[in-house]
Amino acid sequence: MSFILHESTRLGYAADSLAGLTVGDALGAQYFTVGPKVDDLLAGIVPPPVWEWTDDSEMACSVLWMLRRAGRIDPDELVESFAQRCEPNRGYGVGAFVLLHNVRQGVPWQRAAAELFDGQGSCGNGAAMRVAPLGAYFAADPSRAAAQAVLSAQVTHAHPEGVAGAVGVAVAASLAVAGRLSGVRPKPGPFLDAVLEYLPRGKVRQYTAAARRMLHVPVAEAAYVLGNGSGVTAQDTVPFTLWVAARWLDDYPAAIRACVRAGGDIDTTAAIAGGIVAAYTGRDGIPADWLAAREPLPAWLDE
Repeated sequence: MSFILHESTRLGYAADSLAGLTVGDALGAQYFTVGPKVDDLLAGIVPPPVWEWTDDSEMACSVLWMLRRAGRIDPDELVESFAQRCEPNRGYGVGAFVLLHNVRQGVPWQRAAAELFDGQGSCGNGAAMRVAPLGAYFAADPSRAAAQAVLSAQVTHAHPEGVAGAVGVAVAASLAVAGRLSGVRPKPGPFLDAVLEYLPRGKVRQYTAAARRMLHVPVAEAAYVLGNGSGVTAQDTVPFTLWVAARWLDDYPAAIRACVRAGGDIDTTAAIAGGIVAAYTGRDGIPADWLAAREPLPAWLDE
């Protein structure tokens, strides 16, 4: 089924996804501090505000800013936005911080990205954590979402797995909006099957295929087999978040609770799953008190 959508509608879907991403990121980050307990969240008790967001949200805001500006990804402009708007205290990984520092010093991003990790490039989960709003923007057009996700990823992630992770998340968000438009909630298995069609061979695809076979298992078992982001790689993060999104596509709080229960890189898994799920549920699917508790997004997003 094809849909003709106005630009304002596409941007609205992207903004919904960003809301889900940033709330998931900010809430997930609370569980790295002393005090908040997973059992409290399962009982419906959330940490007191304000929930500060991390680099996941800051970079995702640049993605939406880019889409508002151009309606597509311009790699040079996007990486410049990443570099100039990077706040080091937001939790950037060493690789990302070094790359963005080099870009600010005038090193071409192609070289800076390729030189990371002894010339292997980054296979980290950073390209995946920021890309859900892009997929939502290319609503019901997973082919375009995949192609634009590649462009958004390559400015920081030269490793194929890092790029594949971004593709998987963007396609999932695009398919989530397609389900929203059709009024039919995608079933978990076919949803993952559709994502797999766009994933190249590699670990991200291998573990996403495993996720497809594990839709009946508990969260702890899925995280044990698929990963929970502890390695901070695309391959140990994205398959689990796709599993979460497929299971709880119509239940934002349940999806976030699953990420928190799994442990690991909680802010990133919650950001990814939250961005995909909110692409389907819309902003109304996010508890109002959670949205209110999240730190306001940067003012430059609306420039």
